[in-house]
Amino acid sequence: MQKRSHSPFLLATRPLLAGLIKELRPHFDYVSVLATDDRGLSYFALPGETRTTEPMWVQRGFVFRAQREGNVAEYACAVLPGLQDAPYTSAPKTPEDRPGTPVMPDVADAAEKIRTHLEALLADPTLISFPQIPDEPAISEYLGEVEEDPFVADPETILARLAALREKITDGKVVVMAQSRYECVDVSRLFVSPSRSLMQSFLWSQAYLFGVARRGQRSKMSYRPASGRKGLEILRTLENSVPALAQELSDLLDAEPMEPGEYEVILDPDMAGTLAHEAFGHGVETDMFFKKRARAVEYLGKRVGSDLVTMYDGAAGVDQTGSYLFDDEGVFSSKTCVIDKGILKSGISDTLSALALKIPRTGNGRREAYSHKAYARMTNTYFAPGASSLGDMIASVKHGWKLSQLNSGMEDPRNWGIQLICMVGREIKDGKFTGRVASPIVCSGYVPDVLSAVSMVSGDFELGGSGACGKGHKEYAKVSSGGPYVKTRMRLG
Repeated sequence: MQKRSHSPFLLATRPLLAGLIKELRPHFDYVSVLATDDRGLSYFALPGETRTTEPMWVQRGFVFRAQREGNVAEYACAVLPGLQDAPYTSAPKTPEDRPGTPVMPDVADAAEKIRTHLEALLADPTLISFPQIPDEPAISEYLGEVEEDPFVADPETILARLAALREKITDGKVVVMAQSRYECVDVSRLFVSPSRSLMQSFLWSQAYLFGVARRGQRSKMSYRPASGRKGLEILRTLENSVPALAQELSDLLDAEPMEPGEYEVILDPDMAGTLAHEAFGHGVETDMFFKKRARAVEYLGKRVGSDLVTMYDGAAGVDQTGSYLFDDEGVFSSKTCVIDKGILKSGISDTLSALALKIPRTGNGRREAYSHKAYARMTNTYFAPGASSLGDMIASVKHGWKLSQLNSGMEDPRNWGIQLICMVGREIKDGKFTGRVASPIVCSGYVPDVLSAVSMVSGDFELGGSGACGKGHKEYAKVSSGGPYVKTRMRLG
């Protein structure tokens, strides 16, 4: 395993940031800064083309937060006043190649310029007043590890590996087209306040293999994902998935329309995790409680599912793309039990909504980038495993469907409607697969009904983090979801 290294830019800037916070501290009731230096790589192997580019997650910048008499303001900047550095290349070969040894400005002069911006923002009469932001003493850091570092690998080798993947599944008879992708982001964050100095650096990766099967005028698509706080080693997962994906694509060419109705369903871990994410993920983000946009606040301490439903969210306790040491407000990560044996227990909070609602801070304050606001956001969201086997779950189904290969999900946190779309449904009758396949399938329901109908949960546990989560239609954050197989009832069509 290869340990990551902290950003040289952030390491060099850390003394300056500590000096700025020291200069700013006498003028505010609370002050802090989050510094970010994230770099990334994206590789694509398409029919007749390979290419590399920079992912959307790349960023370098600073956000200062200040509080006075309850009012809170933030000032974000790509470059500190007076700070100059070398141009930033998107794909340095090694961590040591990261450019940017800063030429330090005069600390007092830079602090005064930052203070001027914060003072102007705090003068806004429309600001909402919050209780005092705490600043408990803490010094900590985290360095992740990977097996195969994509930043030292030869780009041509990575592209050749992706091209071989798509060529392996494309037989020209059933699977007529395929593409593969790999993306990684090297995350480096530094948080400084009068009492805290926190630093974390880790790499996450995601990869996909997409295939298209065609017979006559009929075409069907499916895919396999891989993800984790890992490096190029996740490509082995895709390489091993080729036979199953090829068979699935062939089966999908015989897919038939489904008769709409309510059915018993067995959701695979990805589908079940998205149910958790959409049903009681967004609905328990406590900034939505504060804005009175989530119905879940009315059900805290009440039953919302069967005894088999236990659900967690947290950047701590599991290791996937939604994991980290501390959030974008300098709060350590935690593991939150959202639902305990069917009873809604807790929400997930950012700092300001937690203070306003007088609830614990859970370390879920996240930003799309340093220049964006921090919101209460999910991290790793999942159902806890149960005691059933997948075989027993299939055998228990009188007439229903095993659903897999998530396409999309959406929810309404105010009215608790949910919709999931999957690409593969396999029919079950009298406890056995009939061989009939349906695609695509739209799954819908009222969240408490769907969770109350959960009758079996497998002992499996699998997390996937190959997607991103938006707050409404924007503010994207890296998350994972999953858990076990879950049997329930939903409306299908």
